[in-house]
Amino acid sequence: MEIIERKENPLLNRVEIEFRWNHEGSPTPSRMDMLNSIASIEPGSKRDLIVIKNVNTRFGMSSTTGLGLVYADEESMKVEPKYMHERYAEMRTSSESPSEDSSQEDDAEPPAEDGGEA
Repeated sequence: MEIIERKENPLLNRVEIEFRWNHEGSPTPSRMDMLNSIASIEPGSKRDLIVIKNVNTRFGMSSTTGLGLVYADEESMKVEPKYMHERYAEMRTSSESPSEDSSQEDDAEPPAEDGGEA
C-alpha cells in the first residue's frame, strides 16, 4: 500500500489517508485487508476507529485507490452516516455498535394469521 496523501483534519478530529494499492496478480483487496493495512501504517490508530471510503479499482488494472479515515475517538466518529457504522459493525473488535436503537423495529406486531377478517 502506497500513501498518496496524508492530511490531518483537526476540525473533525481525524487523519485522512489517500492510498493506492497495487495488487498485481491477486484479486482486489478486501475492506478487511485495507482496514488492517491502514491500522498498521498510522501509528496509534485503532481498527475500531477507521473507515474506508471511495474505494475504486479500474477495470483491467491491478491498482486500487481509496480514502482511509482514522478517527481519534468514538465521539468524533459520529459524523459518519448510520450505514457506514452498520457496514463496519462486523469488522469491529468491540461488541458495542452505534445502531443499538434498531431493536425497537423488531418489536413490530406481526400480521394476523386468521384470514384477515375479525
